[in-house]
Amino acid sequence: MIKHNAKVLYHSSIKIDDIFIDPYKIVGDYKAKYIFVTHAHYDHYSLDDVKKIVTDKTIFVVPSDVAADLRKHFKNEIVEMKPYQEAVIGNLKVQAFPSYNVGKNFHKKEYNWLGYLIEYKDIKYAILGDCDENEDNRKIKCDVLIIPIGGTFTMDGKEAAHLAKLINPKLTIPDHYNAIVGTKENEREFIEALDGELDYEIFL
Repeated sequence: MIKHNAKVLYHSSIKIDDIFIDPYKIVGDYKAKYIFVTHAHYDHYSLDDVKKIVTDKTIFVVPSDVAADLRKHFKNEIVEMKPYQEAVIGNLKVQAFPSYNVGKNFHKKEYNWLGYLIEYKDIKYAILGDCDENEDNRKIKCDVLIIPIGGTFTMDGKEAAHLAKLINPKLTIPDHYNAIVGTKENEREFIEALDGELDYEIFL
């Protein structure tokens, strides 16, 4: 199994060393060098949790609607990203891609909400955000894939396993379940549908 530094802390709250993605229900004395936000829903953009880990030097990487709100609260550097945009931010290479549902209205493509491909210490981490399988995320190439499996607002376990096998990372990590939506049953379905074809790691 590939060595990596990613952890799913809760729901879709992800930590890669001092890089945080969608911090939510943060417990612990953490300080963030970078805070990424995928979209504006409360369980992904939680101002209370951002305040727990932000410092004067923290850099935000966020979609446009989140950037507009952050500017009301912080004077930090804010990198506002749009789908398909690439950037070098400190010691990270970042590529944003659209994150959206297909056949559901929770996360529309026109909202310009994001997933991120983050290259850090020679490992490419793909964080899909809240989405279904779509024409954009099928194209992703990564080492570590963090994928939602909770159903309702995103893919369920079987659907996520199908997409994971198309992307074919070295390791896949399920998120977005066992809290607000989704249960350990989604996890079981995900693992079963992977059918031994991919390595996976469980945090929730």
